Amino acid sequence: MPNLAINGGSPARTKPFPSWPINLEESSRAVSETILSGKWGSINGDKVRSFEKRFAIFQEANHGIAVNNGTEALCISLQSAGLNPGDEVIVPAYTFIASASAILMSNAIPIFVDIDPETYNLDPGLVEQAITPRTRAVVAVHFAGLPADMDRLSEIASRKNLAVIEDAAQAHGARWGGHRVGSIGTIGAFSFQASKNLNAGEGGIILTNDDRIASIARSLTDCGHVAPGPRYNHYCVAGNHRMTEMQGALLLAQMRHLEAQTQQRHDNGVYLTKRLGEFEGILPVSTSPKADLHARHLYLFKYNQKAFQNIPKTRFIEALRAEGIPASPGYSLPLYKQPVFKNQNFGIYQSKILSAINYGSMNLPVTEKACNSEAVWLTQNVLLGNQRDMDDIIHAVAKICHHREEL
Repeated sequence: MPNLAINGGSPARTKPFPSWPINLEESSRAVSETILSGKWGSINGDKVRSFEKRFAIFQEANHGIAVNNGTEALCISLQSAGLNPGDEVIVPAYTFIASASAILMSNAIPIFVDIDPETYNLDPGLVEQAITPRTRAVVAVHFAGLPADMDRLSEIASRKNLAVIEDAAQAHGARWGGHRVGSIGTIGAFSFQASKNLNAGEGGIILTNDDRIASIARSLTDCGHVAPGPRYNHYCVAGNHRMTEMQGALLLAQMRHLEAQTQQRHDNGVYLTKRLGEFEGILPVSTSPKADLHARHLYLFKYNQKAFQNIPKTRFIEALRAEGIPASPGYSLPLYKQPVFKNQNFGIYQSKILSAINYGSMNLPVTEKACNSEAVWLTQNVLLGNQRDMDDIIHAVAKICHHREEL
């Protein structure tokens, strides 16, 4: 008789994990009140301005500029940092496409660098090796909510005169060495897309401590307008990337719970790491002691295919899902193998420098391994459960490990 649910056995868990988003009634009231106020745009309202101030204070930044989505937050961050056409920007290959497409849309050149096998964040040693005379910036992705090594990246950037763009799309509330991310580098970008730990369906924000960069970013967000000058005077080529008042109201309501939720995800992640690390073939992704608060947009562990008689990662994940655990294989392709890069489908962002790069021939071994055979994800809503919920995850993994011959 089979033991594993994938073969007809009883699953380890039958009830769902916490849904996302939550606190719906509170959020509904906040948005409804804003709609009834008749002030729907941030030019005349106060919700977005209030959120900008509150989030900036929470993340320990002097300035917050809210925008319509996280990709634009990255684009405007890069452009505000002073990129020129053809400048190179270093970025990890294991991240969401926006981390690289924002570089292209800023008329710059993405230079992909491999990740650290222990943390899945940028490997600072490889960053330094990738720097050329054309390098202007580094995109420090705080992947899964784990802060990148901001000490080493900041030191390299300072020595090489580079801007550090913190891609904190997954890292709301995370801390590195006691400091909130997004306010450590030159400029930081967050996303409020529907899956994110702070959610308005879509939206983003730019944080910085630099007054000049903040002024540029706000102008780029608002059609080239420069406050407090005349409304219809425009000083640079820029679109309208303003956040709506309804999004601002929604974020203010959701943010009341962010600190407690972040701590809960962090604590559950610590508990899972301690327990899952006991099983042969399962290795939780490492966390630096300097990362004293992990936002845990994702919980990551590494599947050792050799320890499971070379059973593919996809089969292990199918087994985990059958046990009632909503696991994901994560990214199936490194960014340099995405069709847009492999086929050089860059549209109006094409350039001679860009055309000369054969992205399709790249092979970054740690990134390849994460995509093909190693990385297993659990999404942030799973970590909003209680310890019994975490024990169900542990029990399901243990069950598969103990009966791996059934895979």
